[in-house]
Amino acid sequence: RGCDQSFPPHCLPALNTGRQEEELRNTVMQLRETILQQKETISKQLGTINELTTKLSLCASATDDRKYDNGGSWGKEKQNTMGDVPRDPNDTIDSLGKTMQGLKDRLETLEQMRANISGTSFPSELRDLLQRRLGELEKQLLKKVSNLEEEKSMLSNATAAYRLKTESTLNALVERISELEKGGGDFKSPEQFKLSLPQRTNYLYGRITKSLPEMYAFTLCMWIKSSASPGIGTPFSYGVPGQANEIVLIEWGNNPIELLINDKVAQLPLEVRDGRWNHICISWTTRDGQWEAYQNGQKLGSGDNLAAWHPIKPGGVIILGQEQDVVGGRFDAGQAFVGELSQVNIWDRVLKPVEIQSMANCSSYIAGNIISWLASNVEVFGRGAFKRPLEMCQERLPNA
Repeated sequence: RGCDQSFPPHCLPALNTGRQEEELRNTVMQLRETILQQKETISKQLGTINELTTKLSLCASATDDRKYDNGGSWGKEKQNTMGDVPRDPNDTIDSLGKTMQGLKDRLETLEQMRANISGTSFPSELRDLLQRRLGELEKQLLKKVSNLEEEKSMLSNATAAYRLKTESTLNALVERISELEKGGGDFKSPEQFKLSLPQRTNYLYGRITKSLPEMYAFTLCMWIKSSASPGIGTPFSYGVPGQANEIVLIEWGNNPIELLINDKVAQLPLEVRDGRWNHICISWTTRDGQWEAYQNGQKLGSGDNLAAWHPIKPGGVIILGQEQDVVGGRFDAGQAFVGELSQVNIWDRVLKPVEIQSMANCSSYIAGNIISWLASNVEVFGRGAFKRPLEMCQERLPNA
């Protein structure tokens, strides 16, 4: 009978005749059956892992589709894109664990059978082969379990991030609806007002009632009108404990407008001292400290290495019109803003150029998902500072 080199037990040397040879032959056949069963088990587990990977990919695709869906789908019940996959992959991990235990039990049984064969030494080649095969099976199963745990963690993180973004968007929408239901007081709508700071003092300013979360990117946009000289002062500042200059937009003296992030400085190519309304946007990301500056829808400058890899710290104070030397106070009249501000909005992402252009040319209004310009969000301090109705957007355009 020929020797099957693909399965070494067929190639074992002939043993002595008699009962011992028959028992050993039966043992070899049982071992062969055991290994074939383990191969079948591994094949089934690979099928399970591939099926789960496919469904995780479908879930990720569905998540990406929702992320860019601008339709009115907030009120719809979320679909289960995982089909019949359990919410917690622990069931699959438990199954793999039981398979591992079964393999170990079979190994113990084989070793016991070897001990019961009297007078005949168990072939070392077969023993080494079984040890290697079972070792390989154990490594494969452990690798699959590790991959499944990693995929489970990634899915959990992606789900949590999507939930937080969804909640933030919904909160902004609810707030906007609430303001529209209450009405904007003396204004046509809650965002149709401006903050007027007509004098360079250290006691006229506005304060945003909300703070910022930790952010790794942001876009700050506003309409600004000033003819102050020298320098328009500080239209925006955000200070946190331990760093009063976490985010500052300032023009003082004859210097150009500067953006400060964590007290690091970049000069911006913006010119707004013409006594007319100008729409400006500044975006920044912690990745390499990249920034961009827009005026009236056009990108006028960009750069990098501005507080690279620094996260914007949460829980600070936003002041409109003054530069903070300590959080929320110690203002310097020489750095005060003189002019008018409106629609100061903040997003926790870098806006697309088309979004900025649409706001600058009055084709749309996009409220910030972190800070939105609402009358109820802005407190005014100092005699002479006022909230006033805002001109129509078309009246604010440069060619109006």
